[in-house]
Amino acid sequence: MNGADSLIAGFVEAGVTVCFANPGTSEMHLVQAMDAKPEFRGILCLFEGVCTGAADGYARIAGKPAVTLLHLGPGLGNGIANLHNARRAGSPVINLVGNHTQAHEALDAPLTSDIETLAKNVSQWVHCDAQAKNLSEVGMQALAAAMTRSTGSKGQVATLIIPADACWNPAETVAKSIQPAPLPKMAADHVASVARALTSKSLILLDRDGLLPSARWAAARVASKVGCRVAMTAFPARVDSGPGYPEIEKMPYFPEAVMKSLVDVDHIVLAGAGEPVSFFAYPQTPSRLAPEACEIQVLAEAHFDVQDALEQLVTMIGAEDAVPRCYQRMAGDVPKGALSTRSVAAILAQRMPEGSILCGDSGGGAAVLEPAQRSTAHTWLNLTGGSIGQGGPAAIGAAVAAPGTQVFALLGDGASMYTIQALWTQARERLDVITIIFNNQRYGILETEYLRLGVNEIGDRAGALFDLNRPLIQFSDLAISLGVPGYRVSDCAAFDDALQAALERKGPTLIEAML
Repeated sequence: MNGADSLIAGFVEAGVTVCFANPGTSEMHLVQAMDAKPEFRGILCLFEGVCTGAADGYARIAGKPAVTLLHLGPGLGNGIANLHNARRAGSPVINLVGNHTQAHEALDAPLTSDIETLAKNVSQWVHCDAQAKNLSEVGMQALAAAMTRSTGSKGQVATLIIPADACWNPAETVAKSIQPAPLPKMAADHVASVARALTSKSLILLDRDGLLPSARWAAARVASKVGCRVAMTAFPARVDSGPGYPEIEKMPYFPEAVMKSLVDVDHIVLAGAGEPVSFFAYPQTPSRLAPEACEIQVLAEAHFDVQDALEQLVTMIGAEDAVPRCYQRMAGDVPKGALSTRSVAAILAQRMPEGSILCGDSGGGAAVLEPAQRSTAHTWLNLTGGSIGQGGPAAIGAAVAAPGTQVFALLGDGASMYTIQALWTQARERLDVITIIFNNQRYGILETEYLRLGVNEIGDRAGALFDLNRPLIQFSDLAISLGVPGYRVSDCAAFDDALQAALERKGPTLIEAML
């Protein structure tokens, strides 16, 4: 048994059995160790950003980490954008990054780089000097770190940088997994102070575990009893919702809309969420969006037991029998005529099977959330860190974590091109992923942000940096070339037909909706 064998065996014994891989020479002993363990599933991705995004999607659905296998510093660098999203989502991910031996690194060979510095940008735990004799033990430390909540936005990404000789030298033992400590609970007197401050002008803001179904019910009961509002952050990592779930607001994206929604709020209670701040800084808009006189009170930070804190709050104000308003199922007619973002969203919400998983990204896909609330039970995985190109890879991970569940990747045309290689892995693994491209032939959000500068007209040179139609990308043909059936549609009837055909076929499909 060598170090690589001991590491993979340890992961298998601990129940970590999925690896999204783009390996190179330095990782070949790890590939050989994976080959010797049939229960350890290696999934090839053609770009490291697909590996890391898939690991994020897997973690959000499975509640445990997948492993990524990346090749030295450039491999990790290619995966950083979606590791940023995973960090902001608090998703448990373990990166295995190969490295040169210490002696070879000193020679400054072509692929030598400061991998540790790269890793620190997206990891709450980094280890870089393991040896074969303790590699399995360090792997279990990585697992424990990935399953331990961090403070703030440090996330739950653990990166193990492995010198090549730590893989090929002999090892003697396979380490046992380390159980992470349970989440700490908020003290009753602290929860009581929040309970005393609640009024009809309060807003309970939820994120992370505050959006778990039982926590959401608790927050909704409190809001119903007090007569206050309850909302989720603009970019929550995971939301389970649909008819029968309590109604909940979603914070807007643009800062002016957030400030307008908070104008009558004088008390914000944070349950797993952070203070409302603007996504970007603007010349005439404050970055902190709550009203100046608004009291912001933390019920429980995300690294505490948020669900327990909300349930304590229910008991303290006597809201156990409160009946919050819930989403009601609403059937609607299939839209007709030319496609729009709204009509695509309406058709998809009506046709998606019970329990579908929706993976959003930048683009029109966010429009699906509202009609989906009133159509059927579903799980929403949101873009969290603002780094586009997450939706397609996250859909891979979600489909691997929940086989037999219909998964949708809802992508803008611009965002999809960051990680279009995800289609190839979907085809190779025969995953039940339907990709919807909201094709408006432009970087729509950039065009909107440019107009927000106060200009009345976009000049030709500025407009050229936003348009995607010179040349027009043929997404349906591109999908076919990557092994995925592809459709291009421009009216509601054709979109509906293509969607129903995709649902009947199973496996991956791409539908390009020309808006």
